Amino acid sequence: MLARAEKFLTDLGETFWLVPMLVVLSSLLVAFLAVHLDRTEAAALSTLQDWLYDGGATGGRTLLGTVAGATIGVAGTVFTITIAALSLAAGQMGPRLLRNFTCDRGNQLTLEMLLGTFCYALVVLRSIRTEPEGGFVPHLALSVGIVLAFACVAILVYFVGHVAGRINVETVIELVSEDLGSAIQRLTTQDPQPKPPPEEYWIGSLPLRDSRRGYLQHLDDEGLATWSAKHRASIRLLVGPGDYVFPGATVALVTPPVDGAEVAIQNATALGGSSSASTDLRFAVRQLVEVAVRALSPGINDPHTALAVLDRLGAALCDLVPLHLPTGVAIRGSQRSWSCRVCNMVNCSAPYFT
Repeated sequence: MLARAEKFLTDLGETFWLVPMLVVLSSLLVAFLAVHLDRTEAAALSTLQDWLYDGGATGGRTLLGTVAGATIGVAGTVFTITIAALSLAAGQMGPRLLRNFTCDRGNQLTLEMLLGTFCYALVVLRSIRTEPEGGFVPHLALSVGIVLAFACVAILVYFVGHVAGRINVETVIELVSEDLGSAIQRLTTQDPQPKPPPEEYWIGSLPLRDSRRGYLQHLDDEGLATWSAKHRASIRLLVGPGDYVFPGATVALVTPPVDGAEVAIQNATALGGSSSASTDLRFAVRQLVEVAVRALSPGINDPHTALAVLDRLGAALCDLVPLHLPTGVAIRGSQRSWSCRVCNMVNCSAPYFT
């Protein structure tokens, strides 16, 4: 279950809508709070009248209407620019690199600021009353709206420069290489690892099948190792993070046979429709290779980009020199549990042995 929880949190963190939605909800709360303070703390706010909006109801309505119309219009323009940048990136650098744009906090910050200001202006606008209607002008809320309008101007200038830098191929290569460096530090170890058991150990083991399909995105190796040690069984996974699980295919071996092994494996693994950069060391490498391959295609013919990719891959190999890829052996008391988190090459795909 831990693997599924990690997958859910990872997917939630990589969504484009989460942060803007939270900011929009926050802007609504701020609007209601500002209007409430204007109603209940009018005497206290009168001491700040030199710093607050001092116009009438008609001017306030015009001001907020202008702010709301301008921000939603600019938000549409920003969305159009973002889609154009995504199309350019998909055509020249590969569709798998779109994740670097959709998860970019700068793009999200621009949209959330514009949409939050739009929603704030609408909420405050509905509270303004002229003299025939009761005469209420939320001076504090209108002043906050003016500040937000100036902030939107600043964020728009930032967005133009940010997008221009992000669609630069050198910037994209550097971002992907940073992801590769983070994956290397996260999925490797400084200390030498114990060797896996010999292949003869698995002779006569019981194959375990999985009815699901998809890429293995998250693996709760600690939980599965604990389970195998508790039941005094040896489990060898035949798939690793980033591998595709075919329905009905053998995904693991267990010896001796233990009831509940298939359920334990399903609870310790989470599948998805694509590979995940958080657990698959090969994911960032494939992204860099894809940029190089597209750069060398006849339609683009950009050897300098390919050379830049080779430089980053060479730097990643230098980072790997003092490190060790985990063999997957984890100690559980007097027993050993096998779990490989990195690859499935040369007997490295057997994650569990106790």
